[in-house]
Amino acid sequence: MLLVYGWAADLEGSLGLPAMAALYRSREEQLRETCRKLYWDESRRMFADTPARKLFSQHSNRLAILGDVITGEAARDLMLRTLADTAIAQAALFFRYYVHVALSKAGEGDRYPDQLDDWREMIAHGLTTFSETADKPGNPPRSDCHAWSANPNIEIFRTVLGVDSDAPHFARVIVKPHPGKLAYVTGSVPHPKGSVDVSVRPAGNGWSIHVVFRRILRASSNGAGSGANSSRGRMSSRHEDTNRPHKEPQLRRERDRVSGHVPPVYTGGVAAAH
Repeated sequence: MLLVYGWAADLEGSLGLPAMAALYRSREEQLRETCRKLYWDESRRMFADTPARKLFSQHSNRLAILGDVITGEAARDLMLRTLADTAIAQAALFFRYYVHVALSKAGEGDRYPDQLDDWREMIAHGLTTFSETADKPGNPPRSDCHAWSANPNIEIFRTVLGVDSDAPHFARVIVKPHPGKLAYVTGSVPHPKGSVDVSVRPAGNGWSIHVVFRRILRASSNGAGSGANSSRGRMSSRHEDTNRPHKEPQLRRERDRVSGHVPPVYTGGVAAAH
């Protein structure tokens, strides 16, 4: 419900009634504070599943991170401890989506590729689709093609390749790769006005990130600078639209203040071609 209040406030603020947006935002903060008071267990330093504080799970703690009940370094610490704690209830494949999104939000997106062993086993078993559950001794999956375990189809692009929407209707694009231990990452993400192609490769002690906007995409510049360099990474971009004039996209460097392993971030607006 906490997440729903936030989404509802965003929708009303952009497309509906500002008064309703304010109401939902107020309810969101009220519920967030209630969650802190009722479910946080100081002795375990994590959120419980019920006010009795006897049951604990990955589920409650991941949702607490996604709902900003806990933020910053405290969220990262909670994420890492509950990821390693096998004594609490573990998330099944369908809920791993929220686990992985929370992992990235907490600043540990580089760990995402290490969380995919169950999916690697599916491929090793010859599957070309993802099964309903992990194939364990005495507990075979009931279905070899199940949507609720297909979340890597999203997160490989959004987390590893790092391409995501940064505004309604994909009007702005953010590129924040999390290659982790991979040697390199390349890929293309469809966009309503074309595609966003990204290549992330080693460069010295960091990474080189190359971003290409293809077909009818046009990136708008609304800030200083057309490039970014740092000791951790190097950014370049180009726009492939031979029929339209364009401005160079804004490149913004954003060092990950938590993990320190994420390359710089690109954000740029996408304007309609005229």
